[in-house]
Amino acid sequence: MSANSKAWMAAEQKRGMRAATIPVALGAVQTLAAIAQIFCAAHLLAAVLVPQTRHWNSIFPYTAGFAAFALSRAAALHFAALASFESGAAARRRLRNKIFGSLFAIGPGTHASLQGRHSAELASIAIDRVEAMEGFHARWIPATILAVLAPVLVGVAVFSVDWRCGLILAVAGLFVPFAMAVAGIGAGLAAKRQFLAMTRLQVRFLDRIRGISTIVLAGRAADEARALAAAADELRQRTMRVLRMAFLSSTALDLAAAAALVLIVIPFAGILRHHLAAASPALFVILLVPEFFAPLRNFAAVYQDRMSAEAVADDIASLPEPPAPAAALEIPTVAAPGITLGFEDVTFAWDASRGNVVENLSFRVVAGDTMLLTGTSGSGKSTIIDLILGFIEPEAGKITFNGAALNTLVPAAREKLIGWIGQKPMIFNGTILENIIFAKPEASPDEINDAVKRARLSEVISALPLGLETPIGEAGFGLSGGQVQRIAIARAFLKDAPLLLLDEPTSHLDPAIERDVLESLKRLAIGRTVILATHSTLAQEFARDGGARKLDLDAIRHARLRGVA
Repeated sequence: MSANSKAWMAAEQKRGMRAATIPVALGAVQTLAAIAQIFCAAHLLAAVLVPQTRHWNSIFPYTAGFAAFALSRAAALHFAALASFESGAAARRRLRNKIFGSLFAIGPGTHASLQGRHSAELASIAIDRVEAMEGFHARWIPATILAVLAPVLVGVAVFSVDWRCGLILAVAGLFVPFAMAVAGIGAGLAAKRQFLAMTRLQVRFLDRIRGISTIVLAGRAADEARALAAAADELRQRTMRVLRMAFLSSTALDLAAAAALVLIVIPFAGILRHHLAAASPALFVILLVPEFFAPLRNFAAVYQDRMSAEAVADDIASLPEPPAPAAALEIPTVAAPGITLGFEDVTFAWDASRGNVVENLSFRVVAGDTMLLTGTSGSGKSTIIDLILGFIEPEAGKITFNGAALNTLVPAAREKLIGWIGQKPMIFNGTILENIIFAKPEASPDEINDAVKRARLSEVISALPLGLETPIGEAGFGLSGGQVQRIAIARAFLKDAPLLLLDEPTSHLDPAIERDVLESLKRLAIGRTVILATHSTLAQEFARDGGARKLDLDAIRHARLRGVA
């Protein structure tokens, strides 16, 4: 593990230790109850096996004690399991909230540490990797403490009867962690390889599902099926290697327990030939041997949980921390009817070795005006949109809303000010209504109908048997490209944000539908500050007809290279 991962694991273990107080306390109670129960059981067995030691007046107290301690032990075990489960569930909630909060705050793949990472990998980290941490918090941390505390309690009871037997148990107990550590190193490496194989399979499967039409048309369906089968078989093999290493750890514990039991029984065999009264202490010590190794056996059973946690630590620790929340400022102009957007000497580079995408860029768009961003692919149009959205921050300069620096606005305030429509708006699996009101869940029926009408969706919806309640598939399955854009426009009408960002909103539409969509966008732009990034000739004509200013990013770059700007 890297130093960062080790520090993350140490922090998680520290949190887990605090949360494990109740399960550990209940585990200690369960061990004490077990010792007392075995004490009663030893006297009852001695009375049955050695009639000479039988005292009828003590049978009932030992029987009642055995039953009472058995119930106490069961109750402690039950409540300890509940407390451990809650501890693991709380850890999962905390980690998932942190991961999703970080990803949502940073933005869709714009952070340097997220560049090049597949969405399936990020989903696997947030789901599978976090799931692997449950055992670490719910089982391994309490088992670690009890693997020391419980044997000590049992060992004290054995030492009080026979110090030699106590010494045998102590030596056998020290051997078990050593053997488990040796097996655990291999188990950790095997678990890491298993998670790597799982990630590869998930990424390949998601990619092939997305591109299934391309695979079929290329005649590669059989090849891809064989490749997926090979990836699945690799995961199976690596999972079996993890199980083999886990069984080695269990074998070491069984050998230690068997050796300790034999070494303890041998001395008592000679004593019992001449002193039958020693039957009760002998049985007490012998019955305590399994109880001594029970917490160590439990520790061995959950040791894999630690190995799994270490295997996923690098992935979770590598995710960026969420940005520090900006201090809320009193900005009276933000509540104004419009937003004046300003760029002041803004510079940004995705990769320093490839140069700046945006360099010393300055412009100002007053409230209600439209700015047209043009340029070839890679000129920085989408980067400027991402900067305004707050997904990335400029390396130099600043961006202002009504004179206030963008990074001083709390995210919730910034989100209310901005409406966005991109090339491929996100359509969720659900109904048309659910997708429209995503921008404003509390919208009234009148507001929804007005947004539908202004987005020119009325005719489409009226032709559907279920109207707004018509279910649609993920990514707009069942809708045309123009209809998907209209749903996005209806969202924007419903949100009614003063700043509207349009990133190639008609790039994939045919001319007739593009003109129709542009007419809807023209109505949406009224009274709003608009930034339109586009290659489309029709969209550029539409913007110029509306009096938009043009910012040619290619011209700015060429001028800078010539030393003019």
